[in-house]
Amino acid sequence: MYTIMIVEDDLKIADLLRSHIEKYGYRAVLASDFGKVIDQFRDVSPDMVLLDVNLPQYDGYYWCRQIRLISMCPIIFISARAGDMDQIMALENGADDYIAKPFHYDVVMAKIRSHFRRTYGEYAPKMDERIVELAGLTLYPERHEVSLQTHVVPLAKKEAELLEMLMSRYPRVVSREALLEKLWDDQNYVDDNTLNVNITRLRKKLQELDIEDGIETVRGSGYRLIITWGDAK
Repeated sequence: MYTIMIVEDDLKIADLLRSHIEKYGYRAVLASDFGKVIDQFRDVSPDMVLLDVNLPQYDGYYWCRQIRLISMCPIIFISARAGDMDQIMALENGADDYIAKPFHYDVVMAKIRSHFRRTYGEYAPKMDERIVELAGLTLYPERHEVSLQTHVVPLAKKEAELLEMLMSRYPRVVSREALLEKLWDDQNYVDDNTLNVNITRLRKKLQELDIEDGIETVRGSGYRLIITWGDAK
């Protein structure tokens, strides 16, 4: 069953959307804290997001950018702002589609089904899945998952990209500059601490696989993966 996250602060519209979505057999989850949309997104891990533009605290464009840092799931904007620039802004910030209010619920459902077919179903591109393996550790970059033996741990998009670089270049040191260029290419200036935070999160994910001290910090250079698990110690 596909899960759709609805980020809409008009409770009447949100409830009607949920009702129609569930009528078609999908699971619908309403955003509950508009200051922590990305946290709920991580918890729910939806297959699609319906996103309003005008939201409390941060607008929909902001949350669309945040989601795109960790997921490529379909994002459809639903907004009363129907100007050409609003639609351009949505698409430029990573959205897949834009529906102007007032809308017909059957049109919304038709677009939802269409995007599911193109992303996950019969019209989805057929390609072999990439798998990166090292000493029994298996990374699925497109799934954002890493496994060791039978234990599987989900990863955020940046965490998966970090781990892929460290695994593919093992046992070499990967410089901080190379990691920043790979992960945040064509982005505005990123505080150097951002990389530290993502490395810390990745270490915690590896700890969930009982891998302690799997990433070594090489002072003045970068990071290196250290095999500390299983028979490969």
